[in-house]
Amino acid sequence: MPHSTFSEESFFFIRIETVCKGPAITCEPGTEVVEMVRLMQDHDITGLVVVEQESPVGTFTIRDLRKLIADSGGAIAGSKVWEVMSPGLITIRRRDYVFDAIFKMARHNIHRLGVVDDAGKLVGIITDTDLLRIQTRTPLYLHQEIEAAQSIGQLRALGARMFDMVRFATRAGADTKGLVQLISQFNDAFTLRIIYLLERDEGIRLPAGAAYLALGSEGRGEQTLRTDQDSAIVYADDLPPESLAEIERFSARLVDSLEEIGVPRCPGNTMASNPQWRRSLSGWKQLLDRWITIPTPEHMVDFGMFQDLRAIHGDKSLEGQLRDHIRTVVRQHAFFLPNMARHIMRFPPPLGMFGRIKVERSGEQRGKVDIKKAGIFAFTVGASLLALETGSVGGSTWEKLELLGERGVISPGDLETVEDSFTFLVQLRLQRQLKALAAGDKPANHVDPMIMTEKERDQFRQALQGAGTFLRIIRDHYQLDLVSH
Repeated sequence: MPHSTFSEESFFFIRIETVCKGPAITCEPGTEVVEMVRLMQDHDITGLVVVEQESPVGTFTIRDLRKLIADSGGAIAGSKVWEVMSPGLITIRRRDYVFDAIFKMARHNIHRLGVVDDAGKLVGIITDTDLLRIQTRTPLYLHQEIEAAQSIGQLRALGARMFDMVRFATRAGADTKGLVQLISQFNDAFTLRIIYLLERDEGIRLPAGAAYLALGSEGRGEQTLRTDQDSAIVYADDLPPESLAEIERFSARLVDSLEEIGVPRCPGNTMASNPQWRRSLSGWKQLLDRWITIPTPEHMVDFGMFQDLRAIHGDKSLEGQLRDHIRTVVRQHAFFLPNMARHIMRFPPPLGMFGRIKVERSGEQRGKVDIKKAGIFAFTVGASLLALETGSVGGSTWEKLELLGERGVISPGDLETVEDSFTFLVQLRLQRQLKALAAGDKPANHVDPMIMTEKERDQFRQALQGAGTFLRIIRDHYQLDLVSH
């Protein structure tokens, strides 16, 4: 690639296709090993990718060659690549971010990834050396530092470094969507390291047959800094009493430890430490049935939090079974969808006559607007609802909106308005949280329109109007004006 100077703060948000080494040197499974070695020598490489119909099926490296020579006594003539290759290749899409590559390399303890297009065809290779060559001074191995942390105290310090990285990236104009995905991936890494330390140092672990679930924004993978803990536990119906006791200890210590590194407890107690949010698989299914068939405001709030569940640790098959149950029950109770839609309508954007932004008139937040209630809630829960109707459960709000556009639920013109509005509100929320942290204050969801620049205020107004557009789409889709309350 041509020489460029990528700043430390923007490095993570470069697209893989920008730094990809390609095209990759490849061979087919039926290639003779001697011919393959000659190919490696001609290109001065230590390994190549084995492809079948342009899709990667394995790799062959100098290490594989050494093993073959040792095992065969040097008689390698006639050997085929498919007989000795290492099957499989960890891949990444060319439009993914550099930080995705970093996490994959760290997670699988590898030094190279295959880069594929949307059809799964190999287009190149990216290595850790490629990443380091671009910018050696980036916090490239923060993930590894988290995984190497030996105490909760070390994790707390690394959390402060993550805030600095996010602050720098925001100043550099990093893509909002990529930024919140990065935050979520780091938060997952912190959680998993705590789980490891609890087992190593205290003998506390989640038993087999159970899963720790992230809910809400963490479940969607779109967190802005240290949002409140929202979590749950699901476990197999046949777990013995001693395993249930292990689950209780695990949940309590994990919630405490997350709070210790700076992740606040949920004010509503929607956490795994609360027995109401620890249930067997059949117990969760029964509760989901109740939430869906009895559409009280409280039930809809709980369902809205739970439906974006994601298993961070433990038996991930339980996540799939819960998602399948949600899809099945919602299909059987069609009235749930318009009822949930009416619930979303209770949170219209705070806009008055002539587009005037309405602020809170009293209390601690007088003169401010709650960004979450003003628009983010409508986008996140509304997108989840419409996607659920199509049979899709889970994923980020951006992914759901893209799906809804592809399936014609949202027109192309409206989709652009909705996506831009949601992205701006998330970006504004993140910026205000960073400012609060820099000032030593607690991050909050409220903003004061009067201290915005005129341009920011206009953008804020347009984003709130975009939330109104999305509510109109939901209202028309479910014909709420024609449905009796």
